[in-house]
Amino acid sequence: MKKITIVTILFVAISACKNDKKENRFDTKTYEQVKGTLAEKEKNNPARFLIVNNHDRKNIIGQTVVIGTITNKATVCWYKDVELHLSFYSKTAVKLDEGMETVYENIGPGKTVKFKTKYFAPKGTDSVSVIVTRATGDVSNAK
Repeated sequence: MKKITIVTILFVAISACKNDKKENRFDTKTYEQVKGTLAEKEKNNPARFLIVNNHDRKNIIGQTVVIGTITNKATVCWYKDVELHLSFYSKTAVKLDEGMETVYENIGPGKTVKFKTKYFAPKGTDSVSVIVTRATGDVSNAK
């Protein structure tokens, strides 16, 4: 009985230590497919991957100066010619006016660029909202 138990334990230990080479190989083909799918998703949805932070102030001649940053949260896609939609709001959240601005910069994955624009905003403007409406995506890593 003791020999059967030892043989069984030995058999279980050997089979548990079996090295399966399929699990250890890196599947380059699958990796490239996933990377390609991710790149297409990032390229086709720039508004999901470009984050805008901004603040505004008035200058000495009464213009509203909008200063901000655009951060690229994509992992493989570069963006350029980012089109921003600016909305000017009153204190009671009524939209007073709109404007478009384009930032002509190349923004690499994980990078941030600054922008600054000036508008003669309508009287009563309390805040400015900025969102990304469009950008050109490129996955070739070229600047």
